[in-house]
Formats: sequence, C-alpha cells, structure tokens
Amino acid sequence: MLWKTKAGFLSLWKRGKGRVFFIVAALMLALNTASAAELTVLTHASFSLDKKLIAGFEQQNGVKIKILKAGDAGETLNKAILTKSAPVADVFYGFDNTLAYRAVQEGILERYFSPELKNLGANLTLGFNGYATPVDYGYVALNYDNAFFKGKALPRSFAELAAPEFAKLLVVENPATSSPGLAFLLATVATFGEQGYLDFWAKLRDGGVRVAAGWEEAYYTHFSRSGGDRPLVVSYSTSPAAEVYYSEGKFKEPPTGNLLFPGSTFFQVEFVGILKGTKNLALAKKFVDWLVSKPVQENIPTQMWVYPARLDAALPEVFIKWAEKPKAPAQLAPKTIATSQTRWIDEWTKVVLQGQSPEAVKRGRGKVKKSRRLFGLPCQSGYFWPWRLSIRLPASSRWVLEKALAKP
Repeated sequence: MLWKTKAGFLSLWKRGKGRVFFIVAALMLALNTASAAELTVLTHASFSLDKKLIAGFEQQNGVKIKILKAGDAGETLNKAILTKSAPVADVFYGFDNTLAYRAVQEGILERYFSPELKNLGANLTLGFNGYATPVDYGYVALNYDNAFFKGKALPRSFAELAAPEFAKLLVVENPATSSPGLAFLLATVATFGEQGYLDFWAKLRDGGVRVAAGWEEAYYTHFSRSGGDRPLVVSYSTSPAAEVYYSEGKFKEPPTGNLLFPGSTFFQVEFVGILKGTKNLALAKKFVDWLVSKPVQENIPTQMWVYPARLDAALPEVFIKWAEKPKAPAQLAPKTIATSQTRWIDEWTKVVLQGQSPEAVKRGRGKVKKSRRLFGLPCQSGYFWPWRLSIRLPASSRWVLEKALAKP
C-alpha cells in the first residue's frame, strides 16, 4: 500500500495536511462570520458618510454597521424614548441642542467620556457631562437669491425683514415639522424675548410670509433660486457653499448668499450618544471615538454640510471660501428649550397660522393648566401628540404604540 513506502507516506501526509489546513481555515472563517457583531446606529434621514470609511471601521473591528434611519431628528428621538425598555439600536446620532436635554432627562443614554473629547471644541459640549458627545455644528440662517437682489437693497435687521416689502419675499418652515423652522423660531425668541417674539411674527404674517412644511419644500419649491417666487428662505449658512460644490464647476461663486444680521442665525450642535441597554457597549464606545476621529470629521463637511467638532480637522476649500460663520448667532440653553419649546410652537401656530393676535395669545398663557399631561415627545421640532388629549394613555395603549414604533 502507498503508505508503506517512504515516498507514499510523505505523499499521504502532505495530502492529509492540506485537507486539515483547508478544514481549519474554513472553520475559522465560519467562526469569524458567526461571531461578527452587528452594531446598530439610530439616526436621522440626513445621515451620510463615505462608505469606505464605514467599511474600514467594520473591517478593523470585526463588526457590521447597520444604519437605522427613523425620519427627522425629533422622530428619531421619539423612537429612542419609546423603545428604551428594549432598545432598537446601540448608538444614537443626530440629536441636536434643541433635543439633547430631553434625551438626557429621559434616561436613554449611557455616560461615556471619549478620550477624543480633548480634541473637540470645548464650547460644543454644552454641559451634558458625558451623556452626549458633540460631533458637528452649524448655523440656521436666512439665504437670499443673488440674481433677484442684484442692484436691490437687502434687509439688514429683523425690523426691516418684517416690513411688507421683504416679508412677502420670505418663505419659512413650520417649527412643528421642521428643524430649521424651529431653529429660526428659537432665534426670534432669543432676540425678542417672551414678550416680543410674537409681535415680530404677527408683522411677518401680515406682510405675507409663506410657511412651508419643511426645508425641502421651502428651498426646492418656493425659493426663487429653484424656480419659486420667494427670494428669501430659511436655510443654512453652508447652503451657498453647497450650491457651488454640487454645480460641478458651473458656479465659480455661490448664486445665493447669507443674511447674517444680529439674531438672524441659530447655533446648532449635533451629538452622538450610547443607548442605555446596548449589548455591544465596547463596540459602541469605539464607534463614538471613530465618529469624532480626524478622518471621519474631515469627511463630514461635504457629506452633511456642517462643521466638524474636532479642532484639528481640516476644512475643504469650498467651506473655507464660501461657508460663512456668523459672529454672534442666537443661542438658548438646552434646558430652556426643552421646557418651553412646546408652548412657543403652540403660540406661533396660533399667531401665524390661525391669525390670532399676540396680545390674546399672551393673555392665554396663565390659563394653561399646570397639571396638563401630554403624551408628547419631541418630534422634529415640536412635540408628537397621537391624540392631543390632556390625559395619560392607558398602559395597554402605550404598549401597542411602543411595539409599533419599535419596528425598524
């Protein structure tokens, strides 16, 4: 038999060794595939990063990243809160300073102090003490159409903007359904205060301001740059730079500009947090660190048109040339926003959409019952009311709603 000769023995041994090697390699591959964890990231619909960067993180950490988009930032927060007893994700990215206080108060976030914090802007942490790590920031701003205003005066203050000759040229977003819409409303609250902001909005209303449901409708339907009839729009300070970038060489300079008069812009910070209850805590921490690493931070500007939180992240040329930063953007404390934004949106709705007088709305403030209980969670920018009743949902109904919203 073959094995009885020296040559035959060696031949069999080599063939056997080859088979063993193949079997071991196959087993290792199967084990690696089976043991590869899945890390789910809950985020808003605008999330975007270079796929090569994501693939690199997956390969380096032996993990598969699942991006779960749940609508706008407010809707995403709703989902995180309603499913906190059985989290649908490990990491939550994209809640901003208008929503972060609520996220922390609801107890959905795990505290984590990333070692990368030392490389991030100190003014971006906003006192969230490890529960929310800043990733990026930007400014909601008024944009204007250069072609329309060529040789014409631009408004230089809120007072001029509210005048009929400019109000009738402006389109804004509904703060109950739009993040930039809420930010612009907050800018007016910060500028005029509780007693004055409704008077400003009443003047805009009387002057003919148009209200769109969201940013896409305002910018791509009503803004004159996109073929509409409104040469003023609430957008972002980086929008002119984006116009140049996406023109693929057609524009050497932006066809739009920013109005950066005092109080007209609002400072936004977006955060990432680890969802409490994750079974992939170590990987979630690595993802947070990776999201604020230099390569990812330098990819963010032309992916999501915001500024990186990392101090040493280089900006692309289009940002350096055309993305303007306001000198004194409006700001409000996150706690103040969380406490009052529902009322501000209600009051705005009564004045702007329902035509009530600011005086009547302000008189009605004292009539609101302090004991009012709303099953309301922040959505996009207002709150989400399934029935808008002043009662608490029965446990059975709440359970059904939680299960429905828990589905990816």
